[in-house]
Amino acid sequence: MFKRARAAGGLICLLCLVLADGPALAQLQEPAVVPVEDYALYDRVVTSKFLTNETRLVLIERLTVSRLYPDQENPTTIALFDERDLFDHRLPPDLVREFVFKNRQPARFSAQFNFGVRYRFVAPEGTEEPEVSLSVPAAWPPVGLTQDLSFLGRLVFSRVAYTLRSDQALLYVEQHRPDGTGAGFLVWFARQAADWSIIDTEVLWSIRAPEEAAELR
Repeated sequence: MFKRARAAGGLICLLCLVLADGPALAQLQEPAVVPVEDYALYDRVVTSKFLTNETRLVLIERLTVSRLYPDQENPTTIALFDERDLFDHRLPPDLVREFVFKNRQPARFSAQFNFGVRYRFVAPEGTEEPEVSLSVPAAWPPVGLTQDLSFLGRLVFSRVAYTLRSDQALLYVEQHRPDGTGAGFLVWFARQAADWSIIDTEVLWSIRAPEEAAELR
């Protein structure tokens, strides 16, 4: 009887530890994979906002982020959208709720980007992963070290959120340039037939070069 009681007590203690460590265990789980249908919007942002004729390589953070500002410690909330008056409160409430819900945890990108330029994923610890292979012209220059190519720097994305009718979408993107400058943007989309178009963009933060900042004073 005593042994059975000890065994039962041990199981109860183990269950309590599992419940107490629930958040920690969740962090050890593999991140969800970004759905294939979302990449059309990521591609549209890259081609519309960042690519130039000289761009030869794009670095992309492998995991999505749950924040909108570099100094933000907690995941994004509906209250944050209200406090910062993002898009002058014009975003549909269901779109904001979906954005907050989807971006509670990071998700993992796969090799589904198709914006026409070679790209590499950057691991969470900051190391570059092998380059993703694309169909490119035979005259494409051989790939060397990152610093030898014209590249955007590093792009970081959130998950894509949709309205209940799937006629509008919202995502966050930030760019970190090689010179230490950068910016973060919320991009608002509307669906037109089978295509997505950008209807508005809000700059949330920016880091300027010292000389550029001095000119603005």
